[in-house]
Amino acid sequence: MKVELHAAFQSRTARSERVIKVAEAFGLGLEDREFTVLDKVELEVKPGDVVYICGQSGAGKSVLLRALAEKLAEAGQSVANIDAVDLDLHKALIDQLGGEGLAEAIRLLSVAGLSDAYLYIRKPGELSDGQRYRFRLAKLVEGGADVWVADEFGAVLDRVTAKIVAWNLAKVARAHGKTLIVATTHTDLLEELAPSLMVTKRFHDRIKIETNDVD
Repeated sequence: MKVELHAAFQSRTARSERVIKVAEAFGLGLEDREFTVLDKVELEVKPGDVVYICGQSGAGKSVLLRALAEKLAEAGQSVANIDAVDLDLHKALIDQLGGEGLAEAIRLLSVAGLSDAYLYIRKPGELSDGQRYRFRLAKLVEGGADVWVADEFGAVLDRVTAKIVAWNLAKVARAHGKTLIVATTHTDLLEELAPSLMVTKRFHDRIKIETNDVD
């Protein structure tokens, strides 16, 4: 489906006594301004597509990701965000996944790069930040939503692990016709994600869109 994205925000500096003094001392203007982040950006996203959003910190990647996810949700698609995945901190990982049985739970954990049996019997509160992140990914995959969304994708993972997880996740998404949307400052996951759509967000409303047909 085709979507058009637009995002802008108003900026107004609170005129405290200190702010006014700094503005006067350094000749800074305090006028209200509107900043356009996305200016009628047109994207076409299909089930099974991998959308790779990258760019510098503060350039508006997260704004773009949220706007795209909202448009897809408005169109009737179910959207799951990794940041909204709930964990039971008092229950072993292996008991929180795989309603169809032990084999399915292990498969889901493996997709997320958790292949150590020692971790299967640990609780989320006993894991590192990176391990908890991967467990959230496993639960994201299990949830069955049409669209999987991950902002700051792999930020807490070392780069080798990030590449493994990216490859696994993209493969599963395509196999099940799920749309995977990730945003990250890292540009080293291109080969692993093999995105159908690569969006490079630059500062202000500048943007570069590249498409690639993936078999």
